[in-house]
Amino acid sequence: MDPDRRSLLTAMLGGIALLGPDAASADAAVQSEPPDPSVYIPKAHLVQDRAFLHAFMDEFSFVDLVTTTPTLRITHIPSVLDRATGAYGTIVGHISAQNDQVKAIRSGARAVVVFRGPHGYVSPGWLTTPAGRNGVPTWNFAVVHATGRLKAIDEPEQKYALLSSLIRKYETAIGGTAYDFAALPKDEVFARAKGIQPFSIEIEALEGKFKLFQERPEPDKAAAVPKLDVYRERSLRAFTEYFYQAAPK
Repeated sequence: MDPDRRSLLTAMLGGIALLGPDAASADAAVQSEPPDPSVYIPKAHLVQDRAFLHAFMDEFSFVDLVTTTPTLRITHIPSVLDRATGAYGTIVGHISAQNDQVKAIRSGARAVVVFRGPHGYVSPGWLTTPAGRNGVPTWNFAVVHATGRLKAIDEPEQKYALLSSLIRKYETAIGGTAYDFAALPKDEVFARAKGIQPFSIEIEALEGKFKLFQERPEPDKAAAVPKLDVYRERSLRAFTEYFYQAAPK
């Protein structure tokens, strides 16, 4: 398991401080017509600390863009979070101009953006308390749902700025390369950008569900954390090589 993901699971199994009622009330007051909740969250798994949620969204930024207007549609895309714009931040990204979900963007439909973190099966056999060992298995995971209305980005310079921010974020994540987006002729970029539909979503509701055993007794949490090392996901390289060899031709 990636050290950063293991650290996240470890921190959450140890518990996290949530916003107090006054801060939560202030957040609620910002929204004049908050959307319905998009996910069921028991109180024990609710995380409202905005800085923590934003950090999670920055790390796990390959998202599911979900819309239901005019039909159910889900697109999987990289995103960038602008923490400073709007009450809860603003998400920017783009989809193909050929994607039917463009209709949702251009109509200003409400969307849910799902950020998914690490997850995995938790066995009662890992636990130490009698209640834990005699309980049932569960699945631990971390997700954030961000809800808001889509807004199309059509102005060429704004499209350029969005692409620049996306590329900068992900080039930085891989340690940087010789690629220099700023060196490309702008006219060429503008021409290629006709094939995409950029958008922004000013977040109206931010829901954090972290089901990571934080409500369990300390002995069970302490026993479970080391066992999480069993999760070692295949790397993108390993899976790509496997796909080239095994996928139907």
